[in-house]
Amino acid sequence: MVDYMVAFFKSFFQNPSASGIYLAIAIGLAIAFGAVWLAGYRPSLFKKPWLWAVLVSSPFLTLAAVSFIQIPLQTWTGQALNHFWSLEVLARWILLAGIPQILLTGLVQEGSKMVPMVVYWRRSGKNIDPKLGLAIGAVAGAGFGIFEAQWVHNLIFASGWTWEAVQIGGFMALAPFWERFFTVAAHIAFSALAGYGLAKGWGWQFYLIASVLHGLLNYSVILLQAGLFTAVHAEIYVAVVAAGVMAWALWLRWRKGGATAEPEISSM
Repeated sequence: MVDYMVAFFKSFFQNPSASGIYLAIAIGLAIAFGAVWLAGYRPSLFKKPWLWAVLVSSPFLTLAAVSFIQIPLQTWTGQALNHFWSLEVLARWILLAGIPQILLTGLVQEGSKMVPMVVYWRRSGKNIDPKLGLAIGAVAGAGFGIFEAQWVHNLIFASGWTWEAVQIGGFMALAPFWERFFTVAAHIAFSALAGYGLAKGWGWQFYLIASVLHGLLNYSVILLQAGLFTAVHAEIYVAVVAAGVMAWALWLRWRKGGATAEPEISSM
């Protein structure tokens, strides 16, 4: 398992694309997806340059957590379930049996994305404006969302994807990009909610909310495996969940009277 964890971590820094142009497209699309969704939060990256540290540190912290915490925890959870029930029973009850491993994805990833937020929050005397906390969370989510998206896009192009595939497969050929577009939005929104809760003094409560919502998004995989969803249903499900959480986070960001004005802070 250790070899697999290390290989997974290293895969994010490898270039399996067929050519350099596909790597550039993979990165460009990921950045564009993140920029589109992050714009709604107005994080003021140039007025608050310390936010770049959050943007850069978040993907590495989260990738490390996924590789060396999430993967072993999910493996051990699967082994524990299989110790008590046969594969046939687990397959029959997959809607319930899949919940622990799905929840782990949210708990681990949202926890690791909160690390830069908590660092800034503590250095600010545990007193920051809720809208600033929301913006910090959004930036942390964007960092990992973009990083993960470029990795997924690169794998898509490496598998032989071409425009001819769109002519043949239609929407399903574009579905991986559709999914990643909304997944980036979800990463941003989940972390934004966590940052907002941290600033409001409800850190662990909003962390759990963000984690459960993250698990809800990933539950589409279980519904697909159970045969309740087709691939098209799963893509629509991801888009609806991501759009709903994004709407909530943006409402918190832009509602009037919800928080005081952001303080101007020049350094972390």
